[in-house]
Amino acid sequence: MLYRTVLIIAYYFPPMGLSGVQRIVKFIKYLPEYGWKPIILTETPTSFYAFDETLFKDLSNPEISIFRTPPKKGSSEEQKPKTVKLPSYFIQTLGRNFLQTIYQPDSKAKWLKRALALGSNILKKHKVDVILATAPPYTDFLVAKELSKKFNIPYIIDYRDPWVDNPFNFYATPFHKSHAIKLEREVLTHTEKAIVVSRHIKELLVKRYGFLSHNDIMIIPHGYDPDDFEELKDVKPNPSKFTITHAGVFQDNRTPKYFFQALSNFIKRKPEASKILEARFVGIMRKSHQKMIKKYGLTENTVSTGYVSHYENIKHLLESDVLWFMLKDLARSPGKLYEYFGAAKPILASVPDGVMRKLALDTKAAIATAPDDVYAIGQAIETFYNLWKNNNLPKPKEEYIEQFNRRKLAGDLARELELAAEL
Repeated sequence: MLYRTVLIIAYYFPPMGLSGVQRIVKFIKYLPEYGWKPIILTETPTSFYAFDETLFKDLSNPEISIFRTPPKKGSSEEQKPKTVKLPSYFIQTLGRNFLQTIYQPDSKAKWLKRALALGSNILKKHKVDVILATAPPYTDFLVAKELSKKFNIPYIIDYRDPWVDNPFNFYATPFHKSHAIKLEREVLTHTEKAIVVSRHIKELLVKRYGFLSHNDIMIIPHGYDPDDFEELKDVKPNPSKFTITHAGVFQDNRTPKYFFQALSNFIKRKPEASKILEARFVGIMRKSHQKMIKKYGLTENTVSTGYVSHYENIKHLLESDVLWFMLKDLARSPGKLYEYFGAAKPILASVPDGVMRKLALDTKAAIATAPDDVYAIGQAIETFYNLWKNNNLPKPKEEYIEQFNRRKLAGDLARELELAAEL
């Protein structure tokens, strides 16, 4: 096969774990099937909340090349990356606000210089047809813009979260926000295409930047990798346990509080369920959330695994009867929902009205509630519990789920790369 080459700029990359790396790793895995040879420009991680070496199995294709910037000053390439604890939401917000006051567009701004140096060396030695940057961090977009300008190579940007209109961003002064708008406008002015994970982000961009048309922005949602589930196709739930699972971190303002309250109330109403109900939390949990488990008397009914590999995460999904997730805002499009789709399980979606709620309900196997409606969440748990007892839990529609297949989504991206490279 005759390959074209794409330079991919991704600060968050294996061995880093968590959801921020999944999307780009799966694109990279499948792009060679569509005639694209990926060259990755990334960081040498020294510390992060979680690491997952198992993700490298998706990067074993010899057509994939990985280049890493030298580690930060005071670190060596041989130094083992250090895992740091996830701080409380309060401390995390304070730290984020402090760093966003000092650095623009984000706390990775100091990576720009090292990334441009390595990117320039790569482009001098390799013929690259197009550049792709994924964000956050939005510093990745600035790297793409500068390399594109220097080497006259078109670039595409991929938004996993909003930038200027992200409700979790902090602007200390009007100047800080106007500067962020200026940076985002420059990136959007020169990119060949902006890719976003949801219609909500697309609408935010079109509304803010009048020069953008709907054709300038393409939606490629998150997805699931069928290979991940094929490996574990024989894994089934324990028939003697009713297992509800949440996978992933409760980031920013997300909290299991209302679910815990609803679960506690349900067990009080149906004490016989206490012996067979298990609420499983797969991933890092804040100390404050662990304390809630005791507060609501759920110690005997709750399992918290801590961080696990992506492989183990999928296994937990398949061992479950119902999958739960919650959101308190419309800005984010968490990747976990799409992996829930891949697991083909019923979903309890505690989310506001909007895109994510519609996505879940369109499976025809979901119940949606407001994120903080304790009564409705409890009723949903009871409905699923009764369906489980009668061996009648619903399954998502296969034809609906298939549209989120990572292999197909990589094909959509490949077509956009081809269009950009031909301009």
